[in-house]
Amino acid sequence: MPPFLLLALRVLAGMGGVMLIVTTMSAAIRSFVLPRNEVVRLNVSVFQGIRLFFDLAAKLANSYGRRDKIMAHYAPVALVALPIVWETLMSLGYTALYWAVGVGDLKSCYELSGSSLLTLGTAKTYGMWLNMLTYSEAALGLLLLTLLLSYLPTIYQAFSRREVTVALLELRAGTPPTAACLLNWLNHDGSVQNDDQQWAEWERWFVEIEESHTSLPILTFFRSPQPGRSWVTSGGLILDTAALLFAAVDGPRPRQVEITFKAGCLALNRVYRFFDDKARTEPTDLLPEEDTVEPGRAEFDAACAELTDRGLVLCDDRAAAWAHYKELRTRYASALEFLSRLTMAPSLKIAT
Repeated sequence: MPPFLLLALRVLAGMGGVMLIVTTMSAAIRSFVLPRNEVVRLNVSVFQGIRLFFDLAAKLANSYGRRDKIMAHYAPVALVALPIVWETLMSLGYTALYWAVGVGDLKSCYELSGSSLLTLGTAKTYGMWLNMLTYSEAALGLLLLTLLLSYLPTIYQAFSRREVTVALLELRAGTPPTAACLLNWLNHDGSVQNDDQQWAEWERWFVEIEESHTSLPILTFFRSPQPGRSWVTSGGLILDTAALLFAAVDGPRPRQVEITFKAGCLALNRVYRFFDDKARTEPTDLLPEEDTVEPGRAEFDAACAELTDRGLVLCDDRAAAWAHYKELRTRYASALEFLSRLTMAPSLKIAT
């Protein structure tokens, strides 16, 4: 090979190695250090690639329970795979750098890169500049693992806080949970006007969902410990309960419920836009019997009948109430449907 051509290849390899290293470190920093929701295309590619295998396995399952069990492993596997991909790309980047500075053939460069990255010390180096390269690789390799390990507690703390509210909601809304049952529980003392503390807790929960599930998007795919639970279903249940209260129950709107409803709509829509617009994530097609179904007039009337039996005073004009309920639901229905399909969440009902 002519010397000038070899020199050009070494320059290109060195530039490519530097770009690969910078891209990998940028992905790690933006994933776990940057305190805002930013799409990291490298991470998205990793998650989507792993999701293909889990989607294939889930489609072969013949029940929701089996699919839920399979998909429960997706988020943890993807999270563990992330540093493996980062380390691999880092090793390839430094392999190109070592070859660019003339360490030896590709095999020798790869061995030196692996030895430095994993701090094994199996390959010796000579010269100050080469030692600086190997030391920097060892430092960056440790930094990548440290970033993930240090943020694992943060991820699981956010997951735990989310799931506590989901579990408490199931106790109040029945099994399977319904908006009518939850509204009846709120009316346990004969009034739905004095539960501001409960609605304030749900408002705070929605705010945490918006912040954590866009800054740490892998949290979206962590499934609840119980197959019948889902943070998406729980969020939709709270919003359906508020919409049912506004549309059907006769009386003034509690101010705290309005704030919670607004916070919930914003949270679901912002998580939805993050995955749909920014990450360009396509939800998995579920089996026909498990597609998200928009509540119909018959289900709404059944919910109203259940509320009347429990002593709530409803609006006389049932048609106007139904129209109002549908209008309120349009504010979050698209986000709820998308996230339900994306996370394979169980179906939601407003009445038993």
